[in-house]
Amino acid sequence: MSDQRFIIEMGMGNDQYGQDYTKAAARAIEDAIRHSSIPMFDALGLDHADMRVQVTVGVQDPEKVDCEALMQKLPRGTATVQAVFGGQNVTNPDSGNVLVIATAAVEAFLPKQA
Repeated sequence: MSDQRFIIEMGMGNDQYGQDYTKAAARAIEDAIRHSSIPMFDALGLDHADMRVQVTVGVQDPEKVDCEALMQKLPRGTATVQAVFGGQNVTNPDSGNVLVIATAAVEAFLPKQA
């Protein structure tokens, strides 16, 4: 049975001092999730376990993101997390400090209803 996307939320997060790509990504995911409220589960008697959650995180160095750790933080559904090239690094010209900015798209899918 195929599934159907019923929500997509976007978020942004950053790490200002540690150049921690996973921390910036986690904040972007949390930002996206905070914008969501899905009352249809209670209204229709659906089980959150039936939901598939697909997260795509954009950062300048995707290999520095711990996708497994991020996946464990997602509160519902069966989740996958993928890091791709995106986001932005901004260097402070005075200190050389690099600000890591991550973006996230959190998509939720349910089995297609007949």
